[in-house]
Amino acid sequence: MRGSGKLAAGVLAGVLLASGTAAAAGDPVRAAVGDLVGEGGFPGAVVQVRTGEAVSRFGAGYANQATREPAGPHHRFRIASNTKAFVATVVLQLAGEGSLSLDDPVERWLPGVVRGPGYEPEKITPRMLLNHTSGLHDPLDPRFFDPYLVHGNRAHVITPSEVIRRSLADPPSFAPGTGVKYSNTGYLVLGRMIEKITRNDVREEIQRRILGPLGLGRTYFPLWSPFLRGPHLHGYDMRGEDMTVFSPSYDWTAGAMVSTVDDVATFHRALLAGRLLAPAQQAELKRLVPNEDGGAYGAGIETLDVKCGDVTKTFWGNTGAGPGFFSVSMSTADGSKQIVLALNVYDLAADVHGGQRVPKIPAPAIEAALC
Repeated sequence: MRGSGKLAAGVLAGVLLASGTAAAAGDPVRAAVGDLVGEGGFPGAVVQVRTGEAVSRFGAGYANQATREPAGPHHRFRIASNTKAFVATVVLQLAGEGSLSLDDPVERWLPGVVRGPGYEPEKITPRMLLNHTSGLHDPLDPRFFDPYLVHGNRAHVITPSEVIRRSLADPPSFAPGTGVKYSNTGYLVLGRMIEKITRNDVREEIQRRILGPLGLGRTYFPLWSPFLRGPHLHGYDMRGEDMTVFSPSYDWTAGAMVSTVDDVATFHRALLAGRLLAPAQQAELKRLVPNEDGGAYGAGIETLDVKCGDVTKTFWGNTGAGPGFFSVSMSTADGSKQIVLALNVYDLAADVHGGQRVPKIPAPAIEAALC
């Protein structure tokens, strides 16, 4: 399915590589974020920026256009494909514990699940699912989101099993391990694998292994409820329609989690610094497969190579895009600089039909924080 994080892996990379925007006077990040709201087309934005141990956080514009509530860093938002790094961390921890091998065939753990014309489940491995080289694609049916977008039932539930089934109705994108294509469906299969191996709800595994130890008390993983809990950004499409109420059921382990900029920043800092994985699994996390968008995929994370003046730097992290929300979480390779930026416009219908999904790409803000 679309709308779970692919936007920035392509469009964002292209703009970052081409722009080389000069820093604004004063606080360049605050100025760049200010340019995104109002005339920039986003109603609101929330940000955490870190340089070394110095952290700043702020909001701009509105969390809710109807009530004119100011956006602030305490507001939750749907993190979409930023979820994948949490799921990948659990998979890699299980590999480190000897509960699975990244070279196991999917068929060993989920017999009969990966079935469809041309699929070879005995050749698909967890490593391929993690780095998008499995050949599994998302549902190709253009009417997949009709219950939400056409019929107006935002509480409609599509189970992960149904998403997998509909994805595999069409042949694979390529033979396992012979290509690279972003796949949300692959992460649904990983979610099923986690539950089969642990005999536990994947949400409880994420809570026990990551959220609890890191103290991420404002992060949670909704299963099917279309409502956001506590103070949160409202998300909108390009026409200004409020898309906040939207069941995350179809996205599950590919992109259903909800968080804040502080919690996402804490998680990514710990992950990229090696605090959550043993050395062998940390190496797997950062084993890169180049993609066609000017970056590369690791295990649940991605990189962008960006021209910062005369120097090319590699940024590490995730992006997330889903109904009403677009977020970026990126760090420099040495971890010295970091930005988590959440914006409250993403147009899922435009994504499905090839239209404009966000008002403006936030490349200048990312460059200002990390270059």
